[in-house]
Parts: sequence; structure tokens; C-alpha cells
Amino acid sequence: MASAAATSEASHTSLLLFTRQGCCLCEGLEERLRDLGLTAVGTAPQLTLIDVDEDPQLQSRYGLEVPVLAVRSAEAAWRELPRVPPRLSGERLAQWLERQGVALPAVDTD
Repeated sequence: MASAAATSEASHTSLLLFTRQGCCLCEGLEERLRDLGLTAVGTAPQLTLIDVDEDPQLQSRYGLEVPVLAVRSAEAAWRELPRVPPRLSGERLAQWLERQGVALPAVDTD
């Protein structure tokens, strides 16, 4: 079970997924993150999808590099995370996120 501090920290954290329509890697990462309980609302870190093609600056910055995952907390500006290995899912993805400083509440990831 997650501690109260971890749950509080998680509720003030947002994950930003820079994506584009038709990107199968983006869709796969979004699905794996949602399987961990990440949603647009709730106590887990919130997941926000950002379509890079809707903003010329983002399109220029990320080009074909999507998916890009970033984290934003109430205490700090957002920061990009290293590229997520495409085969990580479930518990291994949760552990990878925690190593990146993203606190997740305890969820069943089987």
C-alpha cells in the first residue's frame, strides 16, 4: 500500500505525454500508462496528452521523436524523462517511473 506522503505527492504530479495522431508507439505508451491507473483525474499522477501537431513550436521541437514523456509537479517546472523502453509494462513500467521520481500509488499491475 502506498504511504500517505506518496499518495499526496502523486496527486500533485502530472505526466505529460507528447504524442501525435496515428503514432502506434504513442498509443501503446498511453495504454500502458492508463493500465497503471494514470488518468486525467484522481489521486494517481494525472496523465495529460499533448498533440505536438497542434502547436508549431512543439512540432518543431519534437518532430518524429514522439512519444516523449515529461513530469510536472507543483514544486517544479516540467522535465522530460528518458525515452521509455517500448516493452516495459505493468510492474516494470511502474518501477521505471519510480526511478525517474514519479510516485505512484499502489495498484494491481498484473
